[in-house]
Amino acid sequence: MARKNLIEISAPSPARVESIAPRDNRPIAGFVPQERVGGPVGGITKTLGNITEKMERASELERQLAAGQMIVELDPGLIDASFVSDRLAIDAAELAELVEQIREHGQQVPILVRPHPETKGRYQVAYGHRRLAATREIGIHVRAVVRDLTDGQLVVSQGQENSARTNLSYIERALFAWRLEERGFGRDTIMAALSVDKAALSRMLIVMRQVPLELINAIGAAPDIGRRRWLEFGERLEGADISGIIAELSADDARKISSDERFHQAFALATKKTPAPKPASVKSEVSGVPVMIKKTALGATFVFDGKTAPGFDQFVQERLQGLFQEFKKHRGA
Repeated sequence: MARKNLIEISAPSPARVESIAPRDNRPIAGFVPQERVGGPVGGITKTLGNITEKMERASELERQLAAGQMIVELDPGLIDASFVSDRLAIDAAELAELVEQIREHGQQVPILVRPHPETKGRYQVAYGHRRLAATREIGIHVRAVVRDLTDGQLVVSQGQENSARTNLSYIERALFAWRLEERGFGRDTIMAALSVDKAALSRMLIVMRQVPLELINAIGAAPDIGRRRWLEFGERLEGADISGIIAELSADDARKISSDERFHQAFALATKKTPAPKPASVKSEVSGVPVMIKKTALGATFVFDGKTAPGFDQFVQERLQGLFQEFKKHRGA
């Protein structure tokens, strides 16, 4: 009797187990209770073993929770966006599809958040912005892993997760790199966040220097447009009417087409070269002299009438040096 009482006292309280157990009431960390078999001694041995295993499982769960590995459910209203945006906009059609998937199958992959560095009781998302937006639209809690992250750790996690899931287009990745550089992050951190080398990062930043942010926003993510086309587009923008291109892309009919199509439209507009106006020429002649003079803003052309005065052009050419000296002497007088 005394041993039975000792066993009951050593067992963890039901409230403690419930606080650690997952919400769907599945066994804790894979622990499956065993039915009591055999006689009293065998039952006591089984019970002691189960209690020990359960306590070990509970300790492991507490360790994981302390390490930020536990998946918890948070109110989406308590979660703010990352301090560095890595997207131009969440595509409405893609979001609607994700909403239906989560409604049907649940949120399969948790998002990563950290405790908000400035506001107690709130969180800041490292990655999973689309999943967060979908759960907000559905009106359910979002499954998340909470970790203490520095700013550098957050942006590296944010960039690497998106790179692994290939969610970002080339221009969004370039924009993310540029925003990180603007915030003072070093090249090593940016390369780690985007999983790129120095050459690839340099090309991304070249695109961002060549293509104005307003034009990028007017085009959109353009998921099918890669590095080579963006670099070529940036080169073609030199001397182009950028404000005119943005106006074209901002028209109602342009907003109805995909961002890839808007890129092609912008590329075509940048490729069009405005024909340079032909310089106006003024023809004049000296009375009785067989020479026609064509004057433009950049100079003058003398056209000699070889039929009326053959050899006159050669005669003038041989005396040009003297004429020029006389011209300078006259100007200096």
